[in-house]
Amino acid sequence: MLSDAARAALDELLARDDPAIVGLVLSGSAARGDMANERSDVDVYVVRDDDVERATLHSPAIDEISWSLADLEQVDRYGSGGWYFRWSFAHARVLRDRTDGRVTDAVRRQATVDDDEQRWVLVDQDRLDGYLNFAYRALKNHRDGRLLEARLDAAESLPWLLDVVFTLAGRLRPYNKYLPWELREHPLAVTEWSAEALLPEIELMLAGDPAALRRTFAVVDREVRAWDAAHGTTVCGDLVDDWGPELEILRSSA
Repeated sequence: MLSDAARAALDELLARDDPAIVGLVLSGSAARGDMANERSDVDVYVVRDDDVERATLHSPAIDEISWSLADLEQVDRYGSGGWYFRWSFAHARVLRDRTDGRVTDAVRRQATVDDDEQRWVLVDQDRLDGYLNFAYRALKNHRDGRLLEARLDAAESLPWLLDVVFTLAGRLRPYNKYLPWELREHPLAVTEWSAEALLPEIELMLAGDPAALRRTFAVVDREVRAWDAAHGTTVCGDLVDDWGPELEILRSSA
């Protein structure tokens, strides 16, 4: 579905004779199935074997984003440096790798959340606690008849929730544009977090629906304890339990 101009720009880059270019990584909509259309440009990471800083080259057809191989191999932990750009490497396509696999390995690592970073995101960066906080506030507001406030808090809970959901899977939360696509094309293992189940629940939570908020909490509670068990810890379950009696509003309609 790419335009002729975008295809031509990509072909020109692939044919370019520049020995400093050791890797080309296609990102954006063009790398992700049917997400591209005739208005899409092409986003390509141009990986070089030097440390010369180069500005991103923008045109209506292509963005050439220059990175050194050293920068590509440097993974910024969640919440630090340029971590937000890491998801752009998720499901990206390596079009060239002249480094005996270093570019390919670095692309995979950029989009992967390992065991250490999982704990960092869930606990040290407070994503699990933040999710609980907003879900709890949404339910309190709904109980007290503050429906607009309930919807606002429920909406605010979702970025925190999605960080938890994808972190548990060892993945980064996708940009909002790609959330339905990723759930469909790269399903999560948890049944309740399939595209068919989670996307309708998100719609209900955006409307402040208390039953959806409670159903989602029940799955999160189960899955973070399963993560604990798999990693020989109780850190996530303890964090949930520290909410004490406040959990009652999340666990029942009382």
